[in-house]
Amino acid sequence: MGAEMFNEDSMVRRVNRERSVAFSGGRALLMQAAHPLAFAGFYAHTDSLAEPYKRLERTAQVMYAIYFGPREEAERLTRRVRSMHSKVRGTLAEAAGPFPAGTPYAADDPKLLLWVLATLVDSALVVYSKYVRPLERAERATYWREFREVGHLFGLADSDMPDSLADFEFYMDEMIHGDEIYVTPQARELSIEIVLRPPAPIWARGLVEAVNQTTIGLLPVPIRRQYGFSWDPARAVALHGGAEYLRRLVVPLLPQKLRYLPIDSPA
Repeated sequence: MGAEMFNEDSMVRRVNRERSVAFSGGRALLMQAAHPLAFAGFYAHTDSLAEPYKRLERTAQVMYAIYFGPREEAERLTRRVRSMHSKVRGTLAEAAGPFPAGTPYAADDPKLLLWVLATLVDSALVVYSKYVRPLERAERATYWREFREVGHLFGLADSDMPDSLADFEFYMDEMIHGDEIYVTPQARELSIEIVLRPPAPIWARGLVEAVNQTTIGLLPVPIRRQYGFSWDPARAVALHGGAEYLRRLVVPLLPQKLRYLPIDSPA
């Protein structure tokens, strides 16, 4: 085993080892699908509704290896991902927001890669701050600085990524409120089916619904509105109250094996 990509004291590991942060994935996916070119790159190359779950599982395994495994393994897996990305390209069949029909897309486009990685960062920080503890600004800055190494693994250069936390926040604000974010009818239909209606046994449906409400409630307002999700002050109060209860009275008392992801085996 070689040197780890991130050591135990890194912010990337401290944040992503929390099981609760794993639930940030749904928020990130909905944000990614809100970009027409990112959506096309994922779904246009997916054969069935069963296929996305397999791909998402593989993605989770890659990210787990990056966060908790040796650098050598992270580099090996992301080389494979970059090879697959190089084959995913095409053109939009229909106009979507500011993008006319025929607009080219490619999975290895640095702008699309940045949006995908940025949604992972933003979602992890939002969920951690909401359900584990509020992060100091210096901690958030460290997280982003460390996560730029993840960007390098996926082929991004320093110049492709925001340099500082302030630059990252400016980028996110520009994207969320800009015209590139446009939820197409197909993106709305398939994203809801995949993210909010995953295969689950009957006994787990209550948990799925609770996670769904959290996912919807934590979405940036402009994106939530584009998806057409219902939200009101009562739901916002319930979300905040539940989060406060979990953050103050539940999470701190959880045994480590329940609170944290296992570091010695795949997630």
